[in-house]
Amino acid sequence: MNLRFFIDRPIFSIVISITIVLLGVIALTTLPVEQYPDIAPPTVQVTTSYPGANAETVQKAVIVPLEEAINGVENMLYIHSEASNTGEVTVNVYFRQGADADMAAVNVQNRVSKAQGLLPAEVTKIGVQTLKQQKSLLKVVALYSPDDTYDMQFINNYMKINVEPRMKRIAGVGEFNVLASNYSMRIWLKPDVMAQYKLIPSDVTAALEKQNLESATGAFGENHANAYEYTIKWSGRLSTPEQFEQIVIRSLPNGDILRLKDIARVEMGDEAYTYRTLTDGHAGCIGEAYQSAGSNATKVVENIDALIAELAEELPDGLAFADLLSVNRFLYASMENVLWTLIEAILLVVLVVYVFLQDIRSTLIPTIAIVVSLVGTFAVMSLLGFSINLLTLFALVLAIGTVVDNAIVVVEAVQARFDAGYKSAYMATNDAMQGITGAIITSTLVFMAVFIPVSMMGGTSGVFYTQFGITMAVAVGLSAVNALTLSPALCALMLQPYVDEEGNARENFAARFRKAFNVAFSVMVQRYVRGVIWFVRHRFVAWGTLVTAVVLLVVLMKNTQTGLVPDEDTGSVMVSVTTKPGTSLYATTNVLSLLEKEIQQMPQVEHYATVSGYSFSGSGASAGMIILSLRDWSERSGEGDDVQSVIDRINALSAKIPDAQIFAAAPPMITGYGMVNGFELHVQDKAGRPIAELDEATRGFIAALSVRPEIGAAYSSFSSGYPQYTIDIDAARCERSGISPSDVLATVSGYYGGQYVSNFNRFSKLYRVMIQADPSYRVTPESLNHIYVRTSGGEMAPIGQFARLTKTYGPQSLNRFNLYGSIAVNGAAADGYSSGDAIRAVGETAAAALPKGYSYEFGGITREESTSTSNTVMIFAICFVLVYLILSALYESFLIPLAVVLSLPFGLFGSFLFAQAMGLENNIYMQTGIIMLIGLLAKTAILITEYAVKRREAGMSLIQAAVGAAKVRLRPILMTALTMIFGLLPLMVSTGVGANGNRTLGSGAVGGMLIGTLALLFIVPVLFVAFQWLQEKIRPIQFERAGEWSIQAEMEDLKNREKTKR
Repeated sequence: MNLRFFIDRPIFSIVISITIVLLGVIALTTLPVEQYPDIAPPTVQVTTSYPGANAETVQKAVIVPLEEAINGVENMLYIHSEASNTGEVTVNVYFRQGADADMAAVNVQNRVSKAQGLLPAEVTKIGVQTLKQQKSLLKVVALYSPDDTYDMQFINNYMKINVEPRMKRIAGVGEFNVLASNYSMRIWLKPDVMAQYKLIPSDVTAALEKQNLESATGAFGENHANAYEYTIKWSGRLSTPEQFEQIVIRSLPNGDILRLKDIARVEMGDEAYTYRTLTDGHAGCIGEAYQSAGSNATKVVENIDALIAELAEELPDGLAFADLLSVNRFLYASMENVLWTLIEAILLVVLVVYVFLQDIRSTLIPTIAIVVSLVGTFAVMSLLGFSINLLTLFALVLAIGTVVDNAIVVVEAVQARFDAGYKSAYMATNDAMQGITGAIITSTLVFMAVFIPVSMMGGTSGVFYTQFGITMAVAVGLSAVNALTLSPALCALMLQPYVDEEGNARENFAARFRKAFNVAFSVMVQRYVRGVIWFVRHRFVAWGTLVTAVVLLVVLMKNTQTGLVPDEDTGSVMVSVTTKPGTSLYATTNVLSLLEKEIQQMPQVEHYATVSGYSFSGSGASAGMIILSLRDWSERSGEGDDVQSVIDRINALSAKIPDAQIFAAAPPMITGYGMVNGFELHVQDKAGRPIAELDEATRGFIAALSVRPEIGAAYSSFSSGYPQYTIDIDAARCERSGISPSDVLATVSGYYGGQYVSNFNRFSKLYRVMIQADPSYRVTPESLNHIYVRTSGGEMAPIGQFARLTKTYGPQSLNRFNLYGSIAVNGAAADGYSSGDAIRAVGETAAAALPKGYSYEFGGITREESTSTSNTVMIFAICFVLVYLILSALYESFLIPLAVVLSLPFGLFGSFLFAQAMGLENNIYMQTGIIMLIGLLAKTAILITEYAVKRREAGMSLIQAAVGAAKVRLRPILMTALTMIFGLLPLMVSTGVGANGNRTLGSGAVGGMLIGTLALLFIVPVLFVAFQWLQEKIRPIQFERAGEWSIQAEMEDLKNREKTKR
């Protein structure tokens, strides 16, 4: 291919590259920034509540109809539901990766509407919400009173009224979840007083319906010739406790009016008393901001921070915000680390290039190629809808050593012409490009083709491979465009021959350095040639080495720990606390306060918040959660200051606080899969046994897991031992009194369960009116004898006459996973073991410990990892096969490509050897690095075989062709390998934020490149000789005169040596 057009028109070539860079710069300003691509499966959440109902009632009456309607909705992956004793209902429907989240929400809503007729009236009145759930948690912020000026109720509602609405209006905030209850008009009934007036809760409800209402009352003078028109205003719904107190219940026989205040206490209270939140030991409220799909996470958090700063100016004295969790903290710190690595890599690569090219001008050309290729890649990323994330940045870091390769080939080829005596940079460049254009295009296409099949893989790992692989392929593709346009044009313009027009050698520092380098390099080349000849003559050693490498590779692959992504110190810790069954909310708060005292002694903690009644493993009075925000990484550089040390210290507190089960973990590296790292599974009962038997089977399973060395912790917050009472209604006695069991249950529900009976407006918001017996009337089971129901004769009778209580035990909440009763189990791998080891241990333990009729399914990130761990071998196999097929088509042979393909296992062996030596795991980072390695090593091996084939066709013997090609390609191969190795050294020795991922990627690539290149230099010539010999046995070669002067020169040199020997 003749590229003289670009050499003759350098301005045109420069304009092409400037255009690429400009497009990249423009795209860079618009690309979203996030830690990882949006890989969490689309989720739709269905929520409602059944006030006063226990978990079993909620599951039977609400969840079962909803689940049966939703199950099987298009693209559904799995479904999980939870029913609590507080009456809360949550159904999460997870969809396949790539499904349209908006369409999924519509489909689920349509299914839910079909089930509405089967739900209790109390549930339909409250309403069933269907939300497209975005699980990417961006920020957790707390509002609290450092000097205890304000109580929890005020702070909760300040957050609800003044913060939540403005947060939701920020572009990119998909949801802002406040862990607090709304204001509610609480009507605390007095059952003994109501019994004196022969009243029951439904009478109060009826009075509210009649008097607390809105009405369209019309106007005077409308549609009349009257001069004026007056609107008739009705005061509308009541809004203050004093107004509600004046509601008329009935007129008494003596003419007095019985009002609500006579039979109840009215106050502005909370809609539900299920949470208690403290921040740094003071009353507070927590808000969680979630990201909407396609938004720029960094920008969204910046906007949230700006709003918080603005709101902080408006806060009353005595209130303050605390930042508990922000993805920007880790994102900025880790990306800053990667960007510094990128700069270090570029400097090291430029230094290596200069050492080999010994000329500033020659070094500048590959440096420009790096800038054009990397910046131009951002433009294609924007077109493909990618984001700037850790994976795409790592792809660019790895690409540095690769994109510089094509430019190096061009410059090195031109310099070879100068060595041969060319005095014109133009002629040298033109001649050089004729010989290398085909090799550049071929090797680049093969390199890019490696990433095509892995980019088509589905699931979570497929998203990783796609963004990493295509980013890498685009960068290398642009480097090829640059090598065929700008690089030759710059070579013709900038490079200077080693001799001037008069034939005098230039004398300067570059010339002296080049002379010294060439002398040293020539000695190395001679030794290398002798080594290649030795291997060719002792082929059994080469083949034995190959077999040994393959065997060791298999052994290392089986013994290297596996995982999805490496765990990092993100600066946050989540703690789940479960107190003994039956513990009240206040008692749980007291237990959390004991933990607070311990946390206050930890200098690594900057802020913390405790939540009673809620945790990431469930909700209820005995559940609790603590969120820790650690100090900046620069302030925790000492031993024991890392996040794992903090987690170990908190988990050790279980011994000090025996009344609580404590489980601490870091947030997940990939958002959207729960709130903590570690594994998540659900033990299922497929035989419909009692929940106590499922609980017993799960406890046995956890006990079996706990003795496995791979499992560091395994726990479940579930217990079927919560004290409860079963109420039985005597239907016969009810009938004799002229009432029905439903009348008795309605009265019990009104007094004990609490009922949502009306609404009121306040602070420009709509709130609920709730009725319930005053807490002092419903403390013990005996209180049932002091609650009265009205008989058909109008007399009052104690409910104890019709109802009997039986003490029993049951769960705080009930879960179902894929329509089977289930119990969630969380845990983490032990030190020295990976999450992949833990997953295998779970599978082996379940097979031995779970009784017949019970099974388990993974959930969250563990489900993704368990399906992706088997991909490694398949990915490598696909890459190998694709390289082989492309080369077979290029060489028109099925044998010669084997010389390239069989050299690749050495690179894989090097990667796994370094990973094993450094205690790293085989995860997405390492696998993406290895895919790049396969492409780069294949690209390098192709250049040897291509040169060897040309020399063989020119008439050289097999050994001469192999040795000659190896000798000619030694310098560019070493340049490629060393630029890659030095470019990745900063990753390999990385410390601080994101170090685990950096070291995994860097070590695997460096190890593979180092060992792979050494093997490639000595083994590929041997493999070429063997397979070319076989090829010629099948199809004899036809020699033809070499078109390249360099090959002709080698042929003449060989002939002269033979004559000399004679």
